[in-house]
Amino acid sequence: MIIESRFNGPPGSGNGGWSAGIFAANHGADGPVEVTLRRPPPLDTPLTVVDGDVLDPDGRLVAQVRPAGDPPPAVSPVGPATAAAVSAAYPGLRDHPFPGCYVCGPDRTDGLRIFPGRLPDGRTAAPFRAPDPVVPATVWAALDCPGGWAVLAPGRPYVLGRIAAVVDGLPVPGDDCVITGAAVEVVGRKAVVDTSLYGPTGALLGRARATWVAVSPQPASRP
Repeated sequence: MIIESRFNGPPGSGNGGWSAGIFAANHGADGPVEVTLRRPPPLDTPLTVVDGDVLDPDGRLVAQVRPAGDPPPAVSPVGPATAAAVSAAYPGLRDHPFPGCYVCGPDRTDGLRIFPGRLPDGRTAAPFRAPDPVVPATVWAALDCPGGWAVLAPGRPYVLGRIAAVVDGLPVPGDDCVITGAAVEVVGRKAVVDTSLYGPTGALLGRARATWVAVSPQPASRP
């Protein structure tokens, strides 16, 4: 399996949600699975799954796929108009740590362009038009960034460390969907978030619980 370069997250590595979805699909497990990223998923590189371990060509561990246990809970939905209204104030339009991200990067005209805004209660919400084609990894990707934006803040970037997801159904290409996210817990550099995807009829199509890790700030250079 290969994470193609256009499915990037931070520069030079795969989007966490898309990559996890590809790893989960190739693992072939029944029921919910949890994917833990052990290093940034490399792009355009052949990867293999051996007993749930995703390995690069040199045998280095990229990710681990394991049974997830109980399905993640759902984040309550909002209507499309509400999602569109808060999306207009998406903070990533002004300050984005990875503006080329396939899922939420404003610089990507060929990405999913999911722009989560903040609701008054702290949840995030965003409209999402399903691309063509749609595969399970598309849903994993859509369930990634909207939860992260419940904790992301200027000068405090986070990256995905672990995600457990359930795909209840695939949207049809062109479907206008809504995604909601919520912070569950923030302790130190780690944040646990939930995300849910709802179809145009309001049906729950996917849900995820993820652990995000704050990126340590780089030390200031000295003259």
